[in-house]
Amino acid sequence: MTFARSQQGLSILGWLVVLAVVAFFASTAFKVLPHYLDYMSMEKIITSVETDKASGVRTVGDFYNHVSKGMQVNNIRDLNMRDALQVKVENNEFLVHLKYEKREPLIENLDLVVNFDKEFRVRMP
Repeated sequence: MTFARSQQGLSILGWLVVLAVVAFFASTAFKVLPHYLDYMSMEKIITSVETDKASGVRTVGDFYNHVSKGMQVNNIRDLNMRDALQVKVENNEFLVHLKYEKREPLIENLDLVVNFDKEFRVRMP
C-alpha cells in the first residue's frame, strides 16, 4: 500500500515523451501560423477595396495595384500575386478568386501543406 503512494506522477521518461510531443506540435504550429496570418491579411486587403472610398479602385489593374500595395505594407513577400489572384469585373462587382497553396518541410520527406481557396464578391466603391 505505501509503495503505490510513492509512485504518483510521471517518471523522467514520461516527462521526456510529453515534452517531445509538445515540442512537435509547437514546431508544427510555428511553421503553419505565418501562412494563415498572411491569408487573413490578404482577405482584409481584398475586402478593404469595398470600404476604402479614397483608393479609387475602378479597374482590374487598379485592384491589382491596391492588393500589391497592401502586400508590401503587410510584408507578404513569398506569394506571387498574379498566380494566386484572379480578378474579373461583372455587374459593378469585382469577382476575386484567391487560390494558392504553401508547403513547409516538417521532417525529412514529410511536408505540411496549407491550401487556400476562396472567392470574393467586392462591390466597386
